Amino acid sequence: MNTKNKEKTPKMPLLVLLAFSSINKRKHAILLIWASILFTVYCFPWMNFFNYEVISHLFLIDDWSWIAMMIPICIWYILSLRWMDQNNSWENT
Repeated sequence: MNTKNKEKTPKMPLLVLLAFSSINKRKHAILLIWASILFTVYCFPWMNFFNYEVISHLFLIDDWSWIAMMIPICIWYILSLRWMDQNNSWENT
């Protein structure tokens, strides 16, 4: 088992290192991004727009604070993935 950890190279930005510090494969980074996107959709305050009982039980968030935080996080992950792809920084395993 290869347990090689990513180390910060002089050209790797700190925010990219923080985004994928424990992720070594591109496939896992994409899974993280999709999970973040799904959670962002969940964080939309659906209760403010639809007044159905089912919606109020499934989507408990009724303010904009969570989505205001999740959108920049998704953008951060996508831009970090883009940087990793452009600089061939993924492990070759």
